[in-house]
Amino acid sequence: MTVSYTLEVANARFGGFSRLLFRWRGSIYRLLYKEFLVFCGVYLFFSLIYRFTLTPNQQDLFERVALYCDRFTNTNFIPVLFVLGFYVTLAFNRWWGQYTSFPLPDDLMMVVSGNVHGGDERGRLLRRTLMRYANLSSVLILRSISTRVRKRFPTLEHIVEAGFMTTQELNKFESLHSDFNKYWMPLTWFTNLASRAREEGRVRDDIALRLLMDELNKYRAKCSLLFHYDWISIPLVYTQVVTIAVYSFFAFCVIGRQFLNPAKGYSDHKIDMYVPVFTLMQFFFYTGWLKVTLQLIINPFGEDDDDFETNQLIDRNIQVSMLAVDDMYQNLAPIVKDKYWKQRHFSVPYTVSTAAETLRPAFQGSTFDMRVSTEDLEIHQQTDAPKQYLRQGCHTGSLPCLLDESTFLNREDEVHEANGTNRKSQDKAVFKVSVEHH
Repeated sequence: MTVSYTLEVANARFGGFSRLLFRWRGSIYRLLYKEFLVFCGVYLFFSLIYRFTLTPNQQDLFERVALYCDRFTNTNFIPVLFVLGFYVTLAFNRWWGQYTSFPLPDDLMMVVSGNVHGGDERGRLLRRTLMRYANLSSVLILRSISTRVRKRFPTLEHIVEAGFMTTQELNKFESLHSDFNKYWMPLTWFTNLASRAREEGRVRDDIALRLLMDELNKYRAKCSLLFHYDWISIPLVYTQVVTIAVYSFFAFCVIGRQFLNPAKGYSDHKIDMYVPVFTLMQFFFYTGWLKVTLQLIINPFGEDDDDFETNQLIDRNIQVSMLAVDDMYQNLAPIVKDKYWKQRHFSVPYTVSTAAETLRPAFQGSTFDMRVSTEDLEIHQQTDAPKQYLRQGCHTGSLPCLLDESTFLNREDEVHEANGTNRKSQDKAVFKVSVEHH
């Protein structure tokens, strides 16, 4: 079952998150303790052999090997942080995409309830059957990707027994032979039944039918996306690279992080602490990061503590969809005047514990209370100085030059006068031609 702790950290307070560190169910301790014990046991095994079993010559050889391994674990020879960080980011984005791809029937059931009409038994049958087909499709797809749902419905007969499918529908389902997953068949039944409801007048116009089809396609797209998430995994080669990088790093640490004899004066080996505290913390962080990614994030449709509750999702979907299209169809409370009908200005009451919030001023913008100087309050008056205009090509160069307003207006007047003279000469020529003609 998914571990939820949202309420416990709703308010920030001292020691709020520290109490979550001691939980066992859904914790990193439960997920990692076996690997942690194996690493501690192997480290202890080599430490005891080095201290009590090896001869002086063998100890010298072991120390040279330890120094050699330590040189690679303390450099970027194995880029564990880079490889692991990128892999976790990729896996988390995939996990969130799977979560948002859940086929929830909420939008579809609202459209069915509002556009498939009829308070009689036939109308009720149409609405319930349409939503049963939609829920049947989600059960089929979840049964294909979730171990929990597969254990709940190991055969199609169990789905018939649960009421998602009738015996006649099962026969039709099995009569269609296909090499691929047939989760889409109930959605095809949905489209055919919706078209029949349009012919019967239960769906009153083509716009309503189009709305039904659009919502159904969105629902089908999410079912298809879940199927493809299960089909197309993160490339195995990258998963292998990350796993090998992490485990090989700590395989070198088993030898390279051993405490050597301080009397021999090796660099960075001035003290013998017996227990490699920081190496154990590093193992806890890196390996825990990898384990969370491999077991919880990559495939959240298993039976781990924090995997998705697919069976509860099925129960919720079928219940709310049937309530929406059956019990809630045209089931409206009487329309009455609200409590504040005669009050133009009113406020919604608070409880005693929340009354202090009324003393806070309403937010009206980040600059609402900004202080301004006297200069900012003065209005700038436009002067009578000639304006400057930007003009291209006033000189031989390509850069624009500035002309003041008087020069610009004088040039405009000259242009208008020239145009007027041309018009007068043209009028005289036309008049002369017309006189000669007559």
